[in-house]
Amino acid sequence: MINGLLGKKIGMTQMYAANGQRIPVTVLEAGPCVVLQKKTAATDGYDSVQVGFQAKRTERVSKPEMGHFKKAGKGAFAHVREFKAAGDDCQVGEQVTCEIFSIGDRIDVTGTSKGKGFQGVMKRWGFSGGRASHGSMFKRGPGAIGQSAWPSKVFKGKKMAGQMGNERVTTQNLIVVDVRPADNLIMVRGAVPGPKNGVVMIRKGIKA
Repeated sequence: MINGLLGKKIGMTQMYAANGQRIPVTVLEAGPCVVLQKKTAATDGYDSVQVGFQAKRTERVSKPEMGHFKKAGKGAFAHVREFKAAGDDCQVGEQVTCEIFSIGDRIDVTGTSKGKGFQGVMKRWGFSGGRASHGSMFKRGPGAIGQSAWPSKVFKGKKMAGQMGNERVTTQNLIVVDVRPADNLIMVRGAVPGPKNGVVMIRKGIKA
């Protein structure tokens, strides 16, 4: 059985529980994905399933990629990823839908966070900054970064200004509130990394 799917973040909304509690949810389009390749421990050293998501025009795909896609016979795909799988449930060419998830499941969602460009230490790391009084010269600066005569260098990993966002982020243990197979949608309690229409990997929670 495959443990996840590729999907797309639609946006956020809210739902209401039976007791009237308001629940903030993220709407995810989960699949459908097509199985492109099966990898087994005997042939590849591990068990996994490669899936494709979102149809792509064949003229925009290279010949080697198209040769790989032809084995499934379902056209070309814009996004290809691997997921862990066990057993012989999935066959090449088969379609996998959001029905692999059910209400109450805990899932991990991986996406690319929104890029915020080059940012200073106050926005990027939450530094408090210096005094804002007249002539302080140290309102939003990082402060001293150097060492003494030993080790006379700045250690790697020092929190400084730089590129913020646009990195792979995984949010764990999100709860599935609703599953709508007819629309390929699942509702997940909480926030998911990335912008609207961003591609995400949805997997069953490893800490559930």
